[in-house]
Amino acid sequence: MKRERHNDDEKEDRLSNLSECVLLHILSFLNATQAVQTCILSKRWNNLWKLLPTLRLSSWYFYTMNDFTQYTTKILSLRDHSTALYYLRFSIEGMVEPQPLETILNCAVSQNLKRLRIFLYYYSIHIPDCIFSCHTLTSLKLYIRHPITTPLFPNSLNLPALTNLSLTRFEFHSRDGRAEPFSALEKLSSLTIRFCKVFDAENLSISSATLTNLTIQTKEELNYGKIELSTPNLSTFAYAVIYPKSLYLRLFRYSASETLWSMSNLSSVKLVTIYGHNNKLSESGNISLVLLNWLIELANIESLIVSLNTLKVLSLVPDLLKVEFASLYRLKSLKVKYCSSASIPKEIMNFLLQNAPSASAYLRFFINLIILFLSRFFG
Repeated sequence: MKRERHNDDEKEDRLSNLSECVLLHILSFLNATQAVQTCILSKRWNNLWKLLPTLRLSSWYFYTMNDFTQYTTKILSLRDHSTALYYLRFSIEGMVEPQPLETILNCAVSQNLKRLRIFLYYYSIHIPDCIFSCHTLTSLKLYIRHPITTPLFPNSLNLPALTNLSLTRFEFHSRDGRAEPFSALEKLSSLTIRFCKVFDAENLSISSATLTNLTIQTKEELNYGKIELSTPNLSTFAYAVIYPKSLYLRLFRYSASETLWSMSNLSSVKLVTIYGHNNKLSESGNISLVLLNWLIELANIESLIVSLNTLKVLSLVPDLLKVEFASLYRLKSLKVKYCSSASIPKEIMNFLLQNAPSASAYLRFFINLIILFLSRFFG
């Protein structure tokens, strides 16, 4: 009988022998607390976490907010500052004092921060001004989960490198009946506004020559007086309203030869999404006429995604099938969500597709039912 021999090579730590960039990539998927804990594995891992360009910090892993802020401050101060902090995801589930939060974010900003995600779940927390004057920041997402909390968005922004901005539950200042919070963002290409509002329900002006993607989600009680768009290069536009009783969104552009706002045909827009998430339809025909005017203005779109309620609103247009409709002649794709095949008004579909012989309608039943379920319980 042969004696089993143990080969020392079989005990080799192959994971630790991977290149530094591969190990850092693996660590980037962990929470910062877990990433730091890998330092006990071996000498190879001792200081590896200090080179992480990505940090995911969450108060969920701590008993008190004081423990969380002290730990977070220590992590940011001990990491290798010669390595730029590319991405910081910051989640706070409780109340934190303004001073520790400002210290933490000031430290992050000083390390050439590129992308920042801040999630505040239950309490109103003042976001330090350093976030809105970070010259290296290219992407910023600020999420306030509390349904009542609407902190004020600053009037002045100094974010010269910012290209992507996403805001949830913020309130914009207005001046002379209009709020124009994004005009200073000279490189902005993607903007998402969810459940934001303007003080005293004044008008919201979105002016950007570089903006290509715009998403607006709102509720009826947060509706703006008017939304003015000055976005000549907009290519993707999505609008969703939870209670579509007063869908009054007007589309504008600024003409350099005039001093007034004027209607725009938004000829650059190629992809449009319009959702209404409530089954209660307004008895007024104004909403349906506004929606029809949108479709006329958006003549060059190639893809249209709508909800079933959007189609029902459109069906309220008086004598719709007699309307001379020359738009959507470039439409290639029409998708209807939150529906079953039997519930789709066939005459409305035919109306939308009449000038688009190459268009094909996709009804993604199973996926959309899942989306509907998730939107009801987590939306």
